[in-house]
Amino acid sequence: MSTVVASHDVAAPATTLPRAQAIAFVVMVTALVVAPFFVYPIFLMKALCFALFACAFNLLIGYVGLLSFGHAAFLGAAGYGAAHSAKLWGFPPEAAIVFGTLVAGLLGVVVGALTIRSRGIYFANITLAFAQMIFFFSLRAKFTGGEDGIQAVPRGTLLGVLDLRQTYTMYFTVLVVFLLGFLVVYRAIHSPFGQVLKAIRENEPRAISLGYRAEHYKLIAFVLSATLSGLAGGTKAIVFQLASLTDVHWTMSGEVVLMTLLGGLGTVFGPVVGAFIIIGLENYLATLGAWVTIVQGAIFVVCVLTFRRGVIGELGRLLRRPL
Repeated sequence: MSTVVASHDVAAPATTLPRAQAIAFVVMVTALVVAPFFVYPIFLMKALCFALFACAFNLLIGYVGLLSFGHAAFLGAAGYGAAHSAKLWGFPPEAAIVFGTLVAGLLGVVVGALTIRSRGIYFANITLAFAQMIFFFSLRAKFTGGEDGIQAVPRGTLLGVLDLRQTYTMYFTVLVVFLLGFLVVYRAIHSPFGQVLKAIRENEPRAISLGYRAEHYKLIAFVLSATLSGLAGGTKAIVFQLASLTDVHWTMSGEVVLMTLLGGLGTVFGPVVGAFIIIGLENYLATLGAWVTIVQGAIFVVCVLTFRRGVIGELGRLLRRPL
């Protein structure tokens, strides 16, 4: 009898957790579909782009255990690629976003191949160094516009049918892009590939002893994370019709770390919540000027002390408690 009860207790989370995540996903989609009719759509589009960026970053740090301080390079490089191809080459918006995403993916292959053998603080520092190289390249290169960036990027017509100059059309396009990226991340972490990533995070030597090529899996995760970050960056450039140095600056890499930790490291919905909190603070506290950073830091300290696992992490812990 005790054996049966023990196995039932172990199996319970495996059956209830996906159901809870499915309910949470439906609630999230419903809220995001209704939101633009009550909240400023431009703010929501910015939050969705950064939510996708945070989800991509969480795939690397939350499920592989690799802390990258250079993810802004992929966000910004894709933004420049999408903006340049749309404005100067006349690409339609879908092709411009795909091109920007490919730029970020190829950059991820190069950076990942050169950094993936490093660990801990060495990995973080090397990715930061590569990101700074991309920043100074973006500052000096002629096609990036230097400090002015690439401005007045045309939104164009999606698939030759949908006019993205219409705010609601642009919003629901961004929502579809976000949901596609979110589902890719969800599928990745709930697949056999994702289980291997978690095994490498928990005990890499043991995973290697079982026959898994840890560096191979980590490189794939790194490239996938970079590609999805590029998808967010390319979409953001089309939405705001701008690609600037802000997106490749090192502070952007720090900001996505803050979003992920605040929402819940290694959780599915945590980065989304964290992104909306941070972008909401920046938007609604903009009148404070430079004090916004101090307020963000104070809120982050309070949340870290109060919610050790992040907002979603703590919520999930509370929901698992017996009533």
